[in-house]
Amino acid sequence: MTYAYDEQIDGPLVTHDKVTIVHELQALLPRLQLLHEAEDLRPFECDGLSAYRITPMLVALPSSVDEVQALLKYANTRGVAVVARGAGTGLSGGALPLEKGILLVMSRFNRILEIDPEASIGRVQPGVRNLAISQAAAPHGLYYAPDPSSQIACSIGGNVAENAGGVHCLKYGLTVHNILRVEIITIEGERITLGSEAPDSPGFDLLALFTGSEGLLGVVTEVTVKLLTKPQSTKVLLASFDNVEEAGNAVARIIAEGVIPGGLEMMDNLAIRAAEDFIHAGYPIDAEALLLCEVDGAESDVNEDCERVEILLRAAGATDIRLAANEAERQRFWAGRKNAFPAVGRISPDYYCMDGSIPRRELAKVLRGIADLSSQYQLRVANVFHAGDGNMHPLILFDANTPGETERAEAIGARILELCVEVGGSITGEHGVGREKINQMCAQFSSGELMFFHSVKAAFDPSGLLNPGKNVPTLHRCAEFGSMHIHHGVLSHPELERF
Repeated sequence: MTYAYDEQIDGPLVTHDKVTIVHELQALLPRLQLLHEAEDLRPFECDGLSAYRITPMLVALPSSVDEVQALLKYANTRGVAVVARGAGTGLSGGALPLEKGILLVMSRFNRILEIDPEASIGRVQPGVRNLAISQAAAPHGLYYAPDPSSQIACSIGGNVAENAGGVHCLKYGLTVHNILRVEIITIEGERITLGSEAPDSPGFDLLALFTGSEGLLGVVTEVTVKLLTKPQSTKVLLASFDNVEEAGNAVARIIAEGVIPGGLEMMDNLAIRAAEDFIHAGYPIDAEALLLCEVDGAESDVNEDCERVEILLRAAGATDIRLAANEAERQRFWAGRKNAFPAVGRISPDYYCMDGSIPRRELAKVLRGIADLSSQYQLRVANVFHAGDGNMHPLILFDANTPGETERAEAIGARILELCVEVGGSITGEHGVGREKINQMCAQFSSGELMFFHSVKAAFDPSGLLNPGKNVPTLHRCAEFGSMHIHHGVLSHPELERF
């Protein structure tokens, strides 16, 4: 993705060499840890989407809000770009650094400031791990609902930036539905609170606008999350199918019947075999597809819903249905699904994880389309996704050491995302746009919509210094749709040469 600075600011950007910036920051913030030697910068050159690698000019590791505020003011004055980073588990290149920019790592903001069981909220710093919130709330019978597969490592600040979801987002929503307030600092150093602990806030819903903005509008310094009461009962059904399309149709039947599962996940045979070999979850390796359907709530309601779901699954063509016998088996069923990505990584030298959303009614059609593309491009695709809300995660298997396979993987990934748009869906459900999907933004949105996005960006960041080159393409890039390529793990972005 590119960001055309000439379209965003008046006059040339102020530029300084690395030595000057390091010396000035050390004088301004003597306690701020700065990393600028080559060997210290290597761990920060990529995120979870490791195909893209860029070594940052320097890395800043602040420990206080005052340091973040002062650093951003400095960057704004000097015209230096800043990319904020959390745990680095992102999958769209959203936290990819810049060669001539500052990488602002928020990992030291890792304190849980408050768990209020009476109000059912938690106040946390952005570097707190997603799972740690639920662990801290557990003694009060509470938990934090969004649970990305990377929840053991991903940070809440990154979850806000990408509007992360997880296997239970069908019933409980994405990050935007589970936070009440965020405190941010703009590139000009202004501290702003978005949202409130009240049921609604006056004025425009800037909290919703900010959530999922991928670091383009400000840097998160604190998050207030909603905490939910643990369900009285939770049960999981595992259904096997001889046909992937039948499994897809079963999803639509369950939702149409009025049952809203806590989670409704689907995996095809390639993903099933990989996960079973890795986790030993008890998956049926001969099934062409499986569905995991979790229902939760009051004991009587859960029992009734399980019976209804089982009837619907059999009517849809399920060949076998198993109810997790106990909590240990329920956890194993979910462990297989949540470890599907690393499991697939064990059976292929490389894989390319896509993230698109589609209407549930189009699930079977899109699965057929993916199968056709897999045959056309001669690359295997493992399908793992949040079937209940139509959020798909096709994993494209390839070998970067084989000439042409990286390019074919990129090409099939682009076509899958464009297929999602064609059926009325979106190019991303929870992984964000980052740099990975920038060309497909041109397929998703009109020129007028993209201009509006740039206007929103300019309202928060007039100089275009926060996380440039991400999320929103220029109209020039869209005019040359398809021109971006990866060369040995480095993205070509001519408009970012000054950074």
